[in-house]
Amino acid sequence: QVILDDSGGGLVQAGGSLRLSCTFSGRAFSTFAMAWFRRTPRKAREFVAAISRSGTDTSYADSVKGRFNLSRDNAKYTLYLQMNSLKPEDTAVYYCAARVIALEEVIFERTTDYDFWGQGTQVTVSS
Repeated sequence: QVILDDSGGGLVQAGGSLRLSCTFSGRAFSTFAMAWFRRTPRKAREFVAAISRSGTDTSYADSVKGRFNLSRDNAKYTLYLQMNSLKPEDTAVYYCAARVIALEEVIFERTTDYDFWGQGTQVTVSS
């Protein structure tokens, strides 16, 4: 049973920074591709960033490119999302997601590609 525990959200002013964390347990972390998605009351869950199982490849939504940085520490079973220059439109509930991919370095960007989800952490950016 894979369990994802995402945390690190909070209230921040526009231009500020937050770092989200997602701790993983239950299986071998290095065999999973990972990602962050976010959801607002007006939008369905949307892709934010994804990373391959070893961390060599990453992908970002255009709306966060250059401001967010996704990384993982396979020794600590943890995924990180460093969010800088935050904007009010980044306000959302952020979810980490995992999909097993034992050998290949692959990135997935669709919600339907992922099998396991965290409970979500709220990020609120005030103007």
